Amino acid sequence: MHFALPPRKTSHPPPYARGTASGTVPYKRRKQLQVISYAILGVLTFYLFLRLILYAISTGDAEDGASSIEGHQDIVLVTVFDNQTMSEDYIKIVKANRDDYAARHGYKNFYTNTSTYFDLVHPSPISWAMVPALRHALTEHSSSTFFWFLTADALITNPAVSLETHILGPLESLMLKDVPVVPPDSVIHTFSHLKPSRTHLVMSQDADNLAHTSFILRNTPFTPTTTDNWAHYFLDAWFDPLYRAYLFQKAENHALEHLVQWHPTILAKLVLIEQRLFNSYNFASPPVRDQVTGKTQSHDSMWQEGDLVVNFKGCRESEKRDCEAEMRHYFSLWEKEVERLDGERPEHQVGPPKPKPQQVKVNKGKQMEANN
Repeated sequence: MHFALPPRKTSHPPPYARGTASGTVPYKRRKQLQVISYAILGVLTFYLFLRLILYAISTGDAEDGASSIEGHQDIVLVTVFDNQTMSEDYIKIVKANRDDYAARHGYKNFYTNTSTYFDLVHPSPISWAMVPALRHALTEHSSSTFFWFLTADALITNPAVSLETHILGPLESLMLKDVPVVPPDSVIHTFSHLKPSRTHLVMSQDADNLAHTSFILRNTPFTPTTTDNWAHYFLDAWFDPLYRAYLFQKAENHALEHLVQWHPTILAKLVLIEQRLFNSYNFASPPVRDQVTGKTQSHDSMWQEGDLVVNFKGCRESEKRDCEAEMRHYFSLWEKEVERLDGERPEHQVGPPKPKPQQVKVNKGKQMEANN
């Protein structure tokens, strides 16, 4: 028989029945196990935390590194020539200068030419050849620790100064910390806590850009514990086809500035130092007026006696300048400095300057009469 409505609940429910002693045993055991597990977890956490602190203390010096890069370093000077624009005498001047410096301090030289990398660079500007040239040098001298790229349009003017004593040794005191990466007012600043042991790229700035015509790149040879090479990564990222196809106004220079500003893995290894330490120009940078503050800012870039390098930046971009004539002036100063140090003039195969063919200007009217 079925009822239309369910039966009503009783208004007098039975009293609450307490659990028996046997029913509380699993609950108590579960609580005890929870307390024991929490205690074990706390002990393990404390143990791991203590080990982490002890490890950090014991390896702190190795991680942060010393305040200087001590001792003699295996350094390679990288120079890229362009046979299309540089004369034979010009190349001889540069090689004589670099060979003397390398022999004096126990360094190596790596010479190459832009034509070697034409197929890799084309159709981008040939100035991009410096990047695969550095990659080439890293391959040829894989065990060397530092690579100094110095443009062929520059001359070492203080041969007595080594990179170890001039830059690498006192690097921590030379670092420009918390400054705009790209002058004058980039929102991205250099790190303020970087140590020399973690530095892989040393550069300077001129009044307008990163001065990429002279910089030091650190190599980390492959070992069982170090399977990555930051220098390879940096050069491969810089030479990315996307950057070369983007047509930056200043080609590889602007690509590098983009890279260091927007890729923390690059910025974290970059150190900026004063320009005149290893990339002085043979001209003064004009003062620049700050559009925000209205103040006039000057930049110390002009070569002075005692500077390590003189750079003839832009000498190939103006018809009014002559790279070889400018270099020969400083080459004669370098010869005198070598003679002062060694007691004799350096031996080289550089001859006197050759007279250049004069351009004869012909009056258009007379030329038309002659043609008639």
